[in-house]
Amino acid sequence: MIGRIAIFASLVATQVYSQEHRELGAHEHGVGQMDIAIEGTRLWMELHAPGADIVGFEHAAGNADDRAKIDSAVALLARPLDLFVFPSAAECTVVEAKAEIEAETHEESGEEGGHDHDEADAHDDDGGHTEFHAEYALDCANPSAIDRIAFAYFETFPNARELELQVLTETGAQAFEIERNAPVLELAGRS
Repeated sequence: MIGRIAIFASLVATQVYSQEHRELGAHEHGVGQMDIAIEGTRLWMELHAPGADIVGFEHAAGNADDRAKIDSAVALLARPLDLFVFPSAAECTVVEAKAEIEAETHEESGEEGGHDHDEADAHDDDGGHTEFHAEYALDCANPSAIDRIAFAYFETFPNARELELQVLTETGAQAFEIERNAPVLELAGRS
């Protein structure tokens, strides 16, 4: 019981920090954040990614084509086992998956040019930012078999370059950066 309380407390603290960082700091196109927590047979994941990473733009859907891209992206993000591939021996199944797009204005984000943009970024400077948010709960019958996670996420979303990961297990927390050119997280021997 104490282990569960510690895991949940750490996860909440990590999520609060991550939320404050997203609200107060600048985000960078191409870079998303992901938290993963594993306790017993349950695995939770939370993903935040700039709209530019997922659909190629951050402005509100201005036409039917934009809306279709957003709807398609939300549907893709709602299928975690297609994006994040676990060893088959882990026998992971989806318990819950939800994905949505969130928007904020420059005033809400508190930024005055603290947003890292390339010259070629498709961004509406008069509007706000959009961010995709997804939450997943998986049940893995054999969690000890999770020795690696392959990130098909990068194949699905070509504008994504990197995911900053926080992985929390009963043995502690670790941070990783997963990049498009090396889309596999090796967990074997990292306890």
